[in-house]
Amino acid sequence: MTIHYKTPDELVIMREAGRIVAVAHQAMRDAIRPGVTTGELNKLADTVLRDHGATPAFLGYPKHNSPDYPASICASVNEELVHGIPGKRALKEGDIISIDIGSVYQGFVGDSAWTYAVGEVQPAVQRLLEVSEQALWVGIQASVMPHETRDVAMAIQQHVEKHGYSVVREYTGHGVGRKMHEEPQVPNWWPRGRRQRQNWVSYTLRPGMTYALEPMVNAGRPEVRELSDKWTVATRDRSLCTHFEHTIAITAGEPLILTVP
Repeated sequence: MTIHYKTPDELVIMREAGRIVAVAHQAMRDAIRPGVTTGELNKLADTVLRDHGATPAFLGYPKHNSPDYPASICASVNEELVHGIPGKRALKEGDIISIDIGSVYQGFVGDSAWTYAVGEVQPAVQRLLEVSEQALWVGIQASVMPHETRDVAMAIQQHVEKHGYSVVREYTGHGVGRKMHEEPQVPNWWPRGRRQRQNWVSYTLRPGMTYALEPMVNAGRPEVRELSDKWTVATRDRSLCTHFEHTIAITAGEPLILTVP
């Protein structure tokens, strides 16, 4: 597996790609309210990306045995974890919605997701949001040399599970650069048994490595399923779930978060 380490000049471009994603997320924060549709959010994000000189990374994204992805963002509501297709669904008071946004700017990708409360949510839901966001920051704090990707995965898993939630197994963080998905894979959990770990690879963190760190946390069990649209993934037990993601770059010191304003 080849990891593409970014040069300082490439990181400057990736930082701008990430900044544009952050601007789009700010537009989402301002627009999310009861009554707004996921399709309206998609249109708004698409406009913001293009107004800032980027194109949506997700629109037309290919998938084996499925239609290409038909929208500019992923909008996943309540028990929907990732890849929810925006449409006519109107948000309701007390919902949560995970918005995943990707940009392409001068040939490089920015990628970030956030789970937002719609109006007021129940205290238990607010706790899920807080613990899940904390898991992202725990993973970022662990993304320092001389750590490996397994150290990041274990830090996230331990934080989530000690609060009584579960980490999704099937989906992981991933390298980001000229492509949306590059090496390395960065799991959000790490198998405990030697046999389970037999085919797993832990990568040593090095300067210039860039990846999207994205804990996916379920309030219930970790199992998920793909819905009939061949894109949307939801919790199998229909429990609420969250998705928080930043693209970061490994440096000689603290990691550089690329997807912030």
